[in-house]
Order: sequence, then structure tokens, then C-alpha cells
Amino acid sequence: LGRAMWKTYLGRPETDAGRLMSMGTLANAFCLNGRGEEAIPVLEALLVLLRRIGCDGEYMLATKCNLANCLHDAGRLDEALVLERELYAGRVAVCGVSDERSISIGSNLANTLTHKGFWNECISLLRDQLLPAARQSLGPDDELTLDINANLAQSLAIDPGRTRGDLRLNQHSAHRVTSTRPVFIHGLSQATTCSKPRQSFRT
Repeated sequence: LGRAMWKTYLGRPETDAGRLMSMGTLANAFCLNGRGEEAIPVLEALLVLLRRIGCDGEYMLATKCNLANCLHDAGRLDEALVLERELYAGRVAVCGVSDERSISIGSNLANTLTHKGFWNECISLLRDQLLPAARQSLGPDDELTLDINANLAQSLAIDPGRTRGDLRLNQHSAHRVTSTRPVFIHGLSQATTCSKPRQSFRT
């Protein structure tokens, strides 16, 4: 369906809204079907068009976030990390860390930092910025807040340089999640890498 929609609008001007939306729909279709590699060139082309017409709003942000997710899933972590750092810093500068989308973007950044083994930066981001913001803005039992708690617990459990204080924080974070998600404790005991779900963005 996404490819058919894209072909329908292909011959229209670059500034045509239908053409831009069809490219986003095609990229979403690839992502939803586990074909993130194929979504990457579509999203890159869409970003070129959006910049050319001067678009710099939520649609541009969602497109960049989805590109970062696809790069991450394709194993291109260095490229994903550069983009996610840029997205998080830019969003926080404009909307603050307590903005829900700032928290979502930060959660994805933390996920990539964990996969790269940048434990100190990841733990600092989760513990000092994202978790307090999520608890205040979304509530302690919100799904995203629980994901951040779980991500922090896993990162602390895996970090080879963890301290006793880190272990106490790990136990607290894990307890917070297991009180709502009892199944989590088994996954934590088996953890070797962080695998919390990443936040996706519709275009």
C-alpha cells in the first residue's frame, strides 16, 4: 500500500504535500515490516526535500527520529548516535527535558549509548535527566517512565565499572519496574545487553 501510494504521487512537484506524505508512508511501511534498511534511503530523500522547502517542524523531527531508529536497527550505531545526540540537544533546547517527545528521543539516545558501551553517559542521562523528567511529566507508572526505569536497571547491572551505590540504585530501579511488571525480573537476571523497546515516531 505504501509503495502504491508513493507511485501515485511520484510525478507531482517536490513541494506537493501528497508526495511528501507518500514518502513517509512508504518508509513507515518498510519499518513496520522489518525492512528498515530499505526505509533509510527513502527517509534520507525525504529529509532532502523537507530541507529544500524549508520545513522545520514536527514532521521533520519525526522523519529524523525514524531515520535514527532505522540506522540503529541496521547496526549503523555511530551514525544513529550522531543524529540522536543532535535531536535530543535540539529538542531540549527548544522544549525542555520534561517535554514528552524530548523524553522519548532521550530514551532512544540512551538505548544507543548502551549498545555502544558508553555506560557513564547513558546512566547519567537516564538517572539525572530522563527519569526525573518522566516521573514529573508522565507519572511513575507511565509506560515510558517504566521503560526508562528498566533501561537504567539493565545499564547498571551490565556496567563493568559499577559501584556499590550503582548496585543500590539498580535494585531500586528494578524494584520499581517489577512492582508493575513482574516478568521483568527474570529478564534482568539474564541481561547481557540493553534491549528495551525504542520509541518510534509516525510521519
